[in-house]
Amino acid sequence: MKNLITAIVVLSVQFIFGQNVYLTKVEKTNVNTDKFFYHINEEISGAEYLGEIEVQGYSKDDAAVFSQIYKKAKEVGANAFSVNPFESIDGKAQKFDVAHYKLKLYYLPADKFSNEDGNLYLFASSAKDQKISINRQDYILSPRSYFKIPLVSGEVYTISTKKLLGSTIKIQKNAKNADQYYQISSARLGNSSQNDGTLHLKSGDIVGLEKSFAEFLTIIYQETK
Repeated sequence: MKNLITAIVVLSVQFIFGQNVYLTKVEKTNVNTDKFFYHINEEISGAEYLGEIEVQGYSKDDAAVFSQIYKKAKEVGANAFSVNPFESIDGKAQKFDVAHYKLKLYYLPADKFSNEDGNLYLFASSAKDQKISINRQDYILSPRSYFKIPLVSGEVYTISTKKLLGSTIKIQKNAKNADQYYQISSARLGNSSQNDGTLHLKSGDIVGLEKSFAEFLTIIYQETK
């Protein structure tokens, strides 16, 4: 009876999570203390190929999935990744499938990463459409989508969740021209205490995201033009 209960619990967890992450190929390993894990274009010069991760199944918990990917990537010393698309019978790259995809792992010296453009990224996070206001203009952010807004120096951008007790933040392009990432959250999220690259900065229902996790979301979410 005890074994039966255990089996039911295991199957229930697998059903709820529904996604598995595998380190399917290890070409070599690299020793480094980099905490970041950034997306790069495959053709970038100086990237050392380390291996490959495969993700199978679908999950709504994107932070948990990224945490698994991050931990496996750090096992081989990777600090960068690119999408490795599946090919069709005729050799053409298939459309990205969030329920089954592969990532190539790399090590790239920190000074080789591309400079940022000073963009603002706003990500959806719930299963429902979300209304947001950007400088008093209303937009609908669909589930698993994001806005990319080029910031202009000197301008102030007011972002609001349009709720009675919702959050409002003001954003400006910073001196370092760094990209900024926020998620419109249906629930208040706390700071992550895990070393998994998914740091959440609590700000009501607008949550600041660490760059590694945000760049992962740009891969599995659709950009809204």
